[in-house]
Amino acid sequence: MIAEITDSLSLTVVSFVLSGFAVLLAGLKLTEIAERLAVLTGLGQAVLGAVFLGATTSLSGTVTSVTAALSGQAELAYGNAIGGIAAQTTFLVIADMLYRGVNLEHAAASEENLLQGVLLVVLLAIPLSAMSGPGVTVLGLDVASIAIVVMYVFGIRLVSMAHDSPMWSPRQTSHTAPSESDETPDADGSQTHRLWFSFCILAAIVAVAGWLIAQTGMALADRTGVSQTVVGNLLTSSVTSLPELVVAIAAVRRGALALAVGDILGGNAFDVLFLVLSDIAWREGSIHLAVSDKQALWLGLSIIMVGVMLLGMLRRQRHGIANIGFEGVLVLLLYGAGVSMIVLG
Repeated sequence: MIAEITDSLSLTVVSFVLSGFAVLLAGLKLTEIAERLAVLTGLGQAVLGAVFLGATTSLSGTVTSVTAALSGQAELAYGNAIGGIAAQTTFLVIADMLYRGVNLEHAAASEENLLQGVLLVVLLAIPLSAMSGPGVTVLGLDVASIAIVVMYVFGIRLVSMAHDSPMWSPRQTSHTAPSESDETPDADGSQTHRLWFSFCILAAIVAVAGWLIAQTGMALADRTGVSQTVVGNLLTSSVTSLPELVVAIAAVRRGALALAVGDILGGNAFDVLFLVLSDIAWREGSIHLAVSDKQALWLGLSIIMVGVMLLGMLRRQRHGIANIGFEGVLVLLLYGAGVSMIVLG
């Protein structure tokens, strides 16, 4: 069925649009449920956004990278993961533009979000180092991929501990948004169970629709004859990141700012795990050594972009150009520079 759709240009376009619309509707409702679950479960917006919402909105990208690796397209698999991180970081700036109160990094400041940003920098540095490493493998899996999984689990644990027992807190201002709603925890768990069921149904819809977006997006790219690097780092990565954009904007519009930032940063951290799954699917040694230097460039650029966002979270500028802080402007410029280097290079 998918092959028939992708063979027809008109059906491909229609499927792409309908899938995007499904992500929009499901993402809006998913954000509302996630905001309530953050309170009822006691996990908090940042943790729930990073672990559950971030992983859910990243499912389509996971399938795309693994499928590409199984097909022997290492460059596409790698680029889809890394390009998605850069795209989603830029999406956070778009969400910031739509939040009219103050700079988003000022309002959503929290220890959890800062830890997620630092975790992401560390996770991105591991595959960057692996590209120049010896490529030592265990059962066909690069030891760097194993290190990514260990660091991810350790980092998420630190984020969870920061929610339960914070050791740092931002200075409260009139623009600092509350991290949670006024809803009380669910004593008997009945409401929580219903919400988790709804969350799983909507997550499945987002995942399937996101996968269809990825498949039709790749089919449209195939018709242009562009390189795997451009398709992975720019096209499929942006397309499979649409769920994150929808959820982030919906969360910002609802005032769930920590959830919006947690979804983007948490989704980015989960995207690094794409490389691990792709390494498993790639059976010709280490996938980190099978890709071009352009992926190293994109990894370095992503680290710089996340670092700039962290500077913005620490400095907490209230206003700036287009109602975003200096970090938002720099991220847009960095992403534009990255796109230019990929396309022209």
